[in-house]
Amino acid sequence: MLPLFVLMGNFATRAGLSEELYAASYAFLGHRRGGLAAATVVACGGFGAICGSSIATAATMAKVAMPSMRKFGYSDALASGSIAAGGTLGILIPPSVVMILYALLTETNVGALFAAGVVPGLLAIACYLGAVWATTARDPAAGPPGGRHSWPQRFATLRAIRGVLLLFGVVMGGMYGGVFTPTEAAGVGAGGAFLFALARGALTLRATFDVLVESARTTTMMFSILIGALLFASYINYTGMPEALRELVQGIGAQPVLVILAMMAIYLVLGCVLESLSMILLTVPVFFPLVKFLGYDPIWFGIIIVCVVEISLITPPVGLNVFVLRTVLKDVPLQTIFRGVTPFIVADVVRLAILIAFPAISLFLPQLLFAK
Repeated sequence: MLPLFVLMGNFATRAGLSEELYAASYAFLGHRRGGLAAATVVACGGFGAICGSSIATAATMAKVAMPSMRKFGYSDALASGSIAAGGTLGILIPPSVVMILYALLTETNVGALFAAGVVPGLLAIACYLGAVWATTARDPAAGPPGGRHSWPQRFATLRAIRGVLLLFGVVMGGMYGGVFTPTEAAGVGAGGAFLFALARGALTLRATFDVLVESARTTTMMFSILIGALLFASYINYTGMPEALRELVQGIGAQPVLVILAMMAIYLVLGCVLESLSMILLTVPVFFPLVKFLGYDPIWFGIIIVCVVEISLITPPVGLNVFVLRTVLKDVPLQTIFRGVTPFIVADVVRLAILIAFPAISLFLPQLLFAK
């Protein structure tokens, strides 16, 4: 399943579907103050739904959205910040590679995890749009309005993204409709993305070979890390650390929600110094048994973990999405990008607090779709 979803994302990136997504978002939002940055966030969410990778989403959207925002005089901070933050949506909106790794590590239903990510993903987009609004309200010159499209032009852009909607609908609809399993859904998605790229003339023999090699490298890297994480988890269980943590929590009589908040604080600190994937694979084996002992739903905890990882992708000094953007946008200083993502980090913390306070936001769809 994991290799096929990685392959699907790489074919989708090669097909150039990001341009149509951005054009559609721009048509509806671009004429408002900060509209191009808002359109970038929405387009990142759409592209994340077929890509599953934050890094690929950020790198791809930087090439698509940055020229338009510069054309209309957007500040580099808001422009780059919206791209870096929007790119993090690639691991929350299903299908998500990080969710698959969490499911493999904790033996959680990956289909339920995907369903649980939909509403929090929409909430994330709403929070990021709020961050754009707050930034432009404070400094209107940072995000002036773009051009206005007529309604026929807007509907024309929607017709252009039928391919994206069809691919997402077939993969997710088929999986939750019982037509095929998650693994089969990944195969259908990879095949569909291949056909789109082929129909657009984006695949030569060399390009196809490059996509396959890149997918193989990514999958090999992820499975190598996963094998190490599973060995580490076995070692953690052997040493009795989960039991020691349970006894510690019982001994101090801490409220379960305070334990979760302490975990989130640890993750936020680790996110400043560790790469996100390593952070998950090193900490989940330690914290997951305690979370189950406290009575929390593993699916809800998985969504919380993904949200914390999203924050780590844009926090200094090791914000991976920020460094990816710095590579693509060579004329934008690193300090400018970090300044631009600051309002989005605040929005992320607010979203995290909402999801912790109201678990039903994450669990509504899994309970609806997987009710026995």
